[in-house]
Amino acid sequence: MLKKIPASRLRQGMFIHDLNCSWMDHPFLRNQFLVEDEEMLRKIAEAGIGELYIDTGRGLDVAPEESPGSAPVGGATATFPEKLATGTPALVNEVARAKKLHHEANKLVSGLMRDVRLGQQIEVEQCEPVVEAIIDSIFRKPDALLPLAQVKNRDEYTFQHSVAVAALAAAFGRTLELPRAVIKELAIGGLLHDVGKALVPDAVLNKPGKLTDDEFALMKNHAALGAQLLKKTPGISEIAYNAAAQHHERFDGTGYPLGLKGDDISLYGQMLAIVDVYDAITSLRIYHKGMPPTEALRNMFQWSKQHFSPTLVQAFIKGIGIYPAGSLVRMESGRMGVVREVVPDKLLQPVVKVFFSAEKRCYLPPETVALAECDDKIVAHESFEKWNIDQAAWL
Repeated sequence: MLKKIPASRLRQGMFIHDLNCSWMDHPFLRNQFLVEDEEMLRKIAEAGIGELYIDTGRGLDVAPEESPGSAPVGGATATFPEKLATGTPALVNEVARAKKLHHEANKLVSGLMRDVRLGQQIEVEQCEPVVEAIIDSIFRKPDALLPLAQVKNRDEYTFQHSVAVAALAAAFGRTLELPRAVIKELAIGGLLHDVGKALVPDAVLNKPGKLTDDEFALMKNHAALGAQLLKKTPGISEIAYNAAAQHHERFDGTGYPLGLKGDDISLYGQMLAIVDVYDAITSLRIYHKGMPPTEALRNMFQWSKQHFSPTLVQAFIKGIGIYPAGSLVRMESGRMGVVREVVPDKLLQPVVKVFFSAEKRCYLPPETVALAECDDKIVAHESFEKWNIDQAAWL
């Protein structure tokens, strides 16, 4: 059982499950450990940690009269009422941090895939600091990291896709108001969901043309291979495992590797299936161009009648916006720009960085426009490839 307690009530013999802060904001090598002495308690106090999560199954509990609210992490309905965001820094500052984080996360996944190819065991603890940082960024300003996750290099798609799925999963968990501890495990599942691809031959994985039936069978097998790898991985949680192992299952039973149907698929598997497909169809890949996010969301809404839970798809769309951050849009005035910030209660009126004239086909002096505060409005989504615009340059 996980419990959130004030750090002032922490004592020796308790097992810390989550320090509830960025890995850069505490002095410990791990986020999970047994409190063994007064020195550890002193370091936690000096780090300024206000609240944290303990695991009463692996260490001491708080005294009954002190017991705060708790909830099991394994169930789909577990919730905590707290808001995880601790402030909203300026977008420009968060983008700088997000770019560094995005680079480090891609390096991590690349290394994990290399280790799997060499027959080495996956170490979940390697993932935790990056996942913590991803969650911190998403809760400070999701519009900083999520657009970066859209930009991919064909040669590094597998690594970058895993990072994007982890970030989208964290954002989705935030929308559903899941506990931070649950979001962390969900994001770890996202980061590791494609580890089975490390065992797929490169000739198949990176083939630019259509796969043969035999090649497609090899590619599909990555889901089963990944599940086998994760099943043997020490420290993998049930949430992370189910999210990763079930990301190709479909609500109507047409998915793989087990052909699970409906609620036989865990909440976390259903969530990861949605974000995996969304990121895949919006990404530039070896064998196809990316679909504009708004068009992708429209298609996923249609597919939700068979492949996904309609309720979850609607929640996902609400969370990332009708025009997600990073989208290229055209306004009624003929100006074009990139969506920089989604306004939750005004999904059709995001903040847009305007920089291009569709009529004159030329660049304009960049201007940030809050559509809720002006007469202009979005009339269409556009493709970066069609207009030969470098998406990364405008994020």
